[in-house]
Amino acid sequence: MIKNDLFIRALKGETVDRPPVWMMRQAGRYLPEFMALKQKYDFFTRCRTPELASDITVQPIDIIGPDAAILFSDILVIPQAMQIEVEMKDGIGPWLPNPIRSQAHVDQVIVPDIDEELGYVMDAIKMTKEKLNDRVPLIGFAGSPWTILCYAVQGQGSKNFDKAKEFCFTQPEAAHQLLQKITDTTIAYLKKKVAAGVNAVQVFDSWGGMLSPVDYQEFSWKYIQQIVTALKEETEVIVFGKGCWFALQEMANSGASALGVDWTCSARNARYLTGGKITLQGNFDPSRLLSPPSDIKSMVKQMIDEFGKDRYIANLGHGILPNIPVDNARAFVDAVKEYKMG
Repeated sequence: MIKNDLFIRALKGETVDRPPVWMMRQAGRYLPEFMALKQKYDFFTRCRTPELASDITVQPIDIIGPDAAILFSDILVIPQAMQIEVEMKDGIGPWLPNPIRSQAHVDQVIVPDIDEELGYVMDAIKMTKEKLNDRVPLIGFAGSPWTILCYAVQGQGSKNFDKAKEFCFTQPEAAHQLLQKITDTTIAYLKKKVAAGVNAVQVFDSWGGMLSPVDYQEFSWKYIQQIVTALKEETEVIVFGKGCWFALQEMANSGASALGVDWTCSARNARYLTGGKITLQGNFDPSRLLSPPSDIKSMVKQMIDEFGKDRYIANLGHGILPNIPVDNARAFVDAVKEYKMG
């Protein structure tokens, strides 16, 4: 039994004394302990070495005390497993030397054997569960098929993912074949994560907001819906679409347990669009963690007052930034833990 099951109870819509709290990218660059490992090992070595990935996952639980852990990994382990080469370049970020730009390229992409290609992730989950010792739940995650396509086609990060969109709009058949391959791989991957011991999964649609509402339905949402449908009987599923407030109404009827909201969507609008019937997660502006800790605490209280303490998980509206002082991250977590109504 998990000792602190507040996060799971909030996902199930149960009444709680206070909302649970965790932070996207909490296992990462703002922690000196993480930076010490970063200097020793390159990015994908950290992802692929279960001892390192599990240590990094548990660091924030020991240091700032959130109510859930999220496995240290990366959304781009999926394209790697599909035989799409992915590197992590200093100062650039993800770099794919052979981007997918044609039907012939799509034909070469495989739907892999998960145990063979991503077994190291399952080993990291098992090791992390041992280190957590049932203190808090463990979240597994994957990128949305559209977000993975963005990197696979663009070849690197982008402000507008113009090449990815061009590929979808000029070669829709090839694009949909690629999206389906990514979806099939992601479903198999997340199911293996659940079998390995994660207590919930989150789908990150980081670049969904790049699409118009109509294109979002065609190139992103219908694939996320397949993932939710395939997983919802096995575990709690959270969907986080950055910039995708326009799809919240449909997302609320998808079978997901919770929806992430970024800081551009108010609590009131998010509750209105979702009909008040689903757990929401978010939506503190990550840059606001640069404010003085006393300000952070009062803003967090206001945020919880606006969302309401039930059917709510306190989080950031996107990943924590590398330049956030650890004390400020701790102030965010503590503010939620100290929450009292009124």
